[in-house]
Amino acid sequence: MILSDGKASHIGGYFELELPSRRELPHANLKSYQSARAAFLALLRAGRPKKVWMPKYICNAMLQPLNVAGIEIVWYDLTEELEVGPDVKIGTDDWLLYVNYFGVCGEKVESLLKRLDAEQVILDYSQAFFSSPHKQALATIYSPRKFFGIPDGGLLYSQIPVPNLKVTDTTSFSRMDHLIQRLGGAPESGYASYQHAEATLSDCEPRGMSELSSRILASIDFSSVLVRRKANFHILHAELGCDNRLLSGMNRDEVPLCYPLISQDGDIRSRLISNQIFVATYWIDALERLGEDWANGMIRSMLPLPLDQRYRDSDMKRVLAVVLGKK
Repeated sequence: MILSDGKASHIGGYFELELPSRRELPHANLKSYQSARAAFLALLRAGRPKKVWMPKYICNAMLQPLNVAGIEIVWYDLTEELEVGPDVKIGTDDWLLYVNYFGVCGEKVESLLKRLDAEQVILDYSQAFFSSPHKQALATIYSPRKFFGIPDGGLLYSQIPVPNLKVTDTTSFSRMDHLIQRLGGAPESGYASYQHAEATLSDCEPRGMSELSSRILASIDFSSVLVRRKANFHILHAELGCDNRLLSGMNRDEVPLCYPLISQDGDIRSRLISNQIFVATYWIDALERLGEDWANGMIRSMLPLPLDQRYRDSDMKRVLAVVLGKK
């Protein structure tokens, strides 16, 4: 076998990690990076906008590329339905980044691209891996690490030319510990390793996705993942979906990251934890930018219930029993 760099592959020796045969990614014409923020930095350097409008409700990690590139940030507000605020009007040399929150904002994306010049809009699909890149938008950014157990990875679809990378990430093996520990134990056992792995991705200087992550990603049965996630979503939604404002812009083809539940039940998070059901909090670091009402209504009250491909109908029913106070 001849490798992509023109060198012959090795024959013989000990075995590598055994993985299924390679599969194509769900989307074509993507550039791969070690992280979504590295992909963002590569895009910023290629396009050099004067300013970038960013939602106040976003993780601080996505601000780092703007600081590194020396590009001004203009903050904008979201409505309670996670739409871009009505007063936002961007300049001709500006860009605006919009997040497809929880992977359920497809209709909101369509409305936004009709309202603004689509060629000035970056779509952050870190939470919407299965949503196709929007061909009218300036660019679409993905973070497959949020959907799959890989040590690094970011993907970029861009309408503007972005230079090819000459360097590939070679540090992925140092970010494997928590993935291996999670295979054979509870999340707590590998949490310190997980935090360490996240910290090692703080360097957003663009490099290519590691060979390890590329190979693991290529082994995933994406069709099965898609079907399982959608099935799990519908089990939860059948019981919890009454008047869920966060799902007002979801289209039928979307594959969510999680089930975003707004709840005023002050005990629900502790009940979930006591039943070995772990939910994240998005995003604590945004509290300093958000008004108290909005923060209380979203960051403190929103529960991103897990529904990923690891879980079956019985797992979703267990989650429902705890959420509804039956367990």
